Amino acid sequence: MSDLNSKTNGLPSVPTLDPKSYQVTFGEFIGIGNNGNLWVEDCDVKEVVKEFGSPLLIISESQFRYCYRQFRDAFIKRYPGEVEILFANKSNNSLALRHIMNQEGAGGDCFGVNEMYIALLAGTNPKTLVLNGSNKQTEELEMAVANGLCINIDAMDELDRIDEVCQRLGKDADIGIRLALDLDPLADKHGVAMHGPGTMKEQSDSTKWGMTREQTVEIVNSALAMPHIHLKETHFHLSRMTNETGPFAVMAREMITWSSYIREKTGWTPPCVDIGGGWTFGKWYGTGPNSQIDDSSAPTAEDYAEEISKAIEDEAKNLSLPIPKLRIEPGRILSGPIGVAVGTVGAVKEDGRKKWVNLDLSTNHLSWAAILDWYYHAVAVENTGREETEIIDLVGPLCNSDELGKHREMPTLARGDYVAFLDAGGYVESQAARYNAQCLPATVLICGNSCEITTEREQLRDVSGRFRVPPRLLEASFA
Repeated sequence: MSDLNSKTNGLPSVPTLDPKSYQVTFGEFIGIGNNGNLWVEDCDVKEVVKEFGSPLLIISESQFRYCYRQFRDAFIKRYPGEVEILFANKSNNSLALRHIMNQEGAGGDCFGVNEMYIALLAGTNPKTLVLNGSNKQTEELEMAVANGLCINIDAMDELDRIDEVCQRLGKDADIGIRLALDLDPLADKHGVAMHGPGTMKEQSDSTKWGMTREQTVEIVNSALAMPHIHLKETHFHLSRMTNETGPFAVMAREMITWSSYIREKTGWTPPCVDIGGGWTFGKWYGTGPNSQIDDSSAPTAEDYAEEISKAIEDEAKNLSLPIPKLRIEPGRILSGPIGVAVGTVGAVKEDGRKKWVNLDLSTNHLSWAAILDWYYHAVAVENTGREETEIIDLVGPLCNSDELGKHREMPTLARGDYVAFLDAGGYVESQAARYNAQCLPATVLICGNSCEITTEREQLRDVSGRFRVPPRLLEASFA
């Protein structure tokens, strides 16, 4: 990152981004440096781990900004109307990353009072935030109404609850409605089984989300009669079911079809459609579910922008509707490529048939490796490009199989070596667990040649501090 751009559009100055030149490139700001080691921006990962300890999560600030701008600019360039990007905070709810998104001009998708609080604590413009959720608590609604967030309704009693809060606080509220789209064109289309078995339509139909056409009309008609309520958008989230653009275009087109239906039944036309997240990315070395299906053939941001924009534009024209504002809630496509998770090699075991390399990193940290059979590409941190001479299993220290990477081609590793898992910026820190009372690792943010802690490493007191022992048990133990 070099010079700063001048302040524009009321936003803080943001750095210009010049992708690095590496021997081997894993990302615009992650690759094999001139000394042969893995580098993040201008920092040798080996030296970073020596300074901050292991296991460690390393985040590239420049890569985060680059991924955001790449996605944003693709849609702004292609879509004929207004575009607003709402970073899915759940994919990485770091307070530091939220500040970066604010500087870049991104809004945010919030689930629950805590994600909303973190976004507000970082100074995010509340009008660029949406509150999603299927079972919103009263404190959530109060915080959203008090601060002016858009609340996407996902229950029939939610509108009355919001109106009651508005009257009690003397505030107005912006609302959207989460839809239960039909997705009939996806009835025979299969994707990634992250949300249960069946076709993509069956997966979508089986979830708890969204309101039917009839329910949506009822909510709109009721909201139009409430002076404190302002209808702003409709919303849908296809989720990570595929790495193809076609199903997302089907979803976007049907959002417009529903807009026509809502207009016909209520007289209100949604001025904005929020098409959610679930966007994926690919890497030449492979990443993603079911053992690296997201390779160089995965769609780009430009591919998504082209298909989505065309679907909305065509359907709006066919139904004589204005082009709506477009809101998008990308998460992993922005945060995934920015992170590197590093562990230290401990015991190396083999039995003549198989070889296991144990790390202090675990599936507590890379939970998707166990839950979703997620492939994170693994490389040696030192002399990264050396020949891969053996097939091993990379495992963690937990009292289960704790498989971080099965059947990996790796160079020979010995106790004390470092191993890095790439594309570990999304849903890693935010889903980390404490099984076996394991302390959560630190996170450091790299910007150029500077390296700063953004999440403190947990101590034993942090793990045990939540527990309480009733006095009667203490008495029985120590009498």
